Amino acid sequence: MKTLIAGAAIALLLASAAHAAGPDFADRRDFAFAEHGDLGTRADPKILAADGHVVWDLSAYDFLKAPAPASVNASLWRQAQLLAKNGLFQVADDVWQVRGFDLANATFIRGKTGWIVIDCLTSAETAKAALELVNAKLGARPVVAVIYTHSHVDHFGGVRGMVDEADVAAGKVQIIAPKGFLQEAVSENVIAGAAMSRRAAFQFGTVLPKGPEGQVAAGIGSAVSTGTQTLIAPTVDIDHTGQELTVDGVRLQFQITPGTEAPAEMNIYLPDLRVLDLAENANATMHNILTPRGAVVRDAKAWADDLTESLRLYGDKSDVMITSHAWPRFGQAVIVDFLEKHRDAYKYLHDQTVRLMNDGLLPAEIADRIRLPAVLDREWYNRGYYGTLSFNSRAVYQRYMGWYDANPVHLAPLEPADEAARYVALMGGPAKVLAAARAAYDRGDDRWAAELANRLVYANADDVQARALLGRVYVRQGAAAESAIWRNMYLEGAHELADGPPKGAGQTASLDLVRATSTPMLLDLLAVRLDPAKAGEGAVSVDLVFPDRKERFRVRVKNDVLTYEANPQAGAADGTFTLPRAQFLAGALGGADLSATATAGDRTALGRLLSWLSRPRPDFPIVTR
Repeated sequence: MKTLIAGAAIALLLASAAHAAGPDFADRRDFAFAEHGDLGTRADPKILAADGHVVWDLSAYDFLKAPAPASVNASLWRQAQLLAKNGLFQVADDVWQVRGFDLANATFIRGKTGWIVIDCLTSAETAKAALELVNAKLGARPVVAVIYTHSHVDHFGGVRGMVDEADVAAGKVQIIAPKGFLQEAVSENVIAGAAMSRRAAFQFGTVLPKGPEGQVAAGIGSAVSTGTQTLIAPTVDIDHTGQELTVDGVRLQFQITPGTEAPAEMNIYLPDLRVLDLAENANATMHNILTPRGAVVRDAKAWADDLTESLRLYGDKSDVMITSHAWPRFGQAVIVDFLEKHRDAYKYLHDQTVRLMNDGLLPAEIADRIRLPAVLDREWYNRGYYGTLSFNSRAVYQRYMGWYDANPVHLAPLEPADEAARYVALMGGPAKVLAAARAAYDRGDDRWAAELANRLVYANADDVQARALLGRVYVRQGAAAESAIWRNMYLEGAHELADGPPKGAGQTASLDLVRATSTPMLLDLLAVRLDPAKAGEGAVSVDLVFPDRKERFRVRVKNDVLTYEANPQAGAADGTFTLPRAQFLAGALGGADLSATATAGDRTALGRLLSWLSRPRPDFPIVTR
């Protein structure tokens, strides 16, 4: 990686050019917002897990105190500086935020007897550190309620660092969440979890060193902590806009916003304090309509419509606006202006993409042509530090039209490696293509240089010269990128070309998430792991009885397809197995022998079925084939 960066050093001088027509660097309002109410941070910058590994290091981004180097886009450097500010901040009477302790923020509201916490970070360790800081600075108080704004793990994963589940069960602590939270929290990562996890490492720059030549930010925060992800199920569902609760003497009003940034999400308004929490529906950047790690595409129109509703409901009633990421904004006029222009950025993205789509333009053509109007583009919070206009326009197209562009040539395309080999041969062989790619690189035509070098690498993954050149192109593209995650993905690509895919098993799902996953969802996971080559058109059926959950399922493999039904009525399975569900999961996902749990029929039936399942490959290559 260092060799690749050194080889591209001169070209990195281009990195600062991308922001030239953007917002005003003399505008320091965001710095004032981010530093408002600063009460200090913890003395020890390192937050450790029980096994001693560093979960989060508050000093890891100290390099951002220097001026922007040539190796990082200056606009992104500014965003990274703001996101790296960490500690406890008072944002209103009785409202504080801990920022910079994880990817997201934790908000603390002082009730009559304890703390109401909105969002509790990704990891129990960072959440515990945040609560300790609050109690040390403001006086020790118990947490009496936790509010999950939405169903992404960086907002609920730290809950056990703040509360004990026994206190929740005893009614001492409320867990409040939007309706559908639990289902959505566990479902997104089940079916496609392996692929999402691998791609997420690219998006967040997991293997990159933190520094001017590596990872500098994640766009909406600095990075994702590496601690213990936990979950405690909600005790109170919020199911409609206008619903109001009084928690420990504090009035809370809710606006549900499903299908925006998350499938289950909500905004929160504190009427007595005139504080509006817009969750992750508003940010200090344009967000993703389709996240590069992979997910179901989001609805840009619904997102804009819900911000319009937020503006109507709370715009003239709010003096402070906070969000689940980044810094707050102060002043009713400032908040209204922000809401209007941030909303308009998503609405413009949606409407103009659809207009161009209906004129027959293709996704790549729309992505190249769409630009925000200057009145929107000059606002720092509409810049593409996380999502980008070009990427998001392709997501809007995908939502309406899918992947197919109606050109018959794409009905049955060649596989990428085969297509690449044919193009390389047609263009006169690897030497000529490499020369053309180098020439494109030398004249600064990076997209074309990447396209040519990528063909060479796809045609022959062992082509060392092509890999080195493509790595240099990616480093230069990463240096120029205003988007933190584009930068991460370019540099991850360069790293993989130099060193190969990362080794290891990938991220393991947390025990709490597994426990919260419904049995049908887990059986769906097994279904997508069935390998027809192993099953060989074999047939088997088993009854699974889980006394601890009062569940019974019949699972059948036939015609190389795994199906299941709850509470089967007709006939008998080949074998019946009675066991705790956790033990079944140990066998299904971990390989433990379950034959001793047979209570009727063929004791080998379950083992035979499980032997036909494959294990996902967590380290599959991304930039080579």
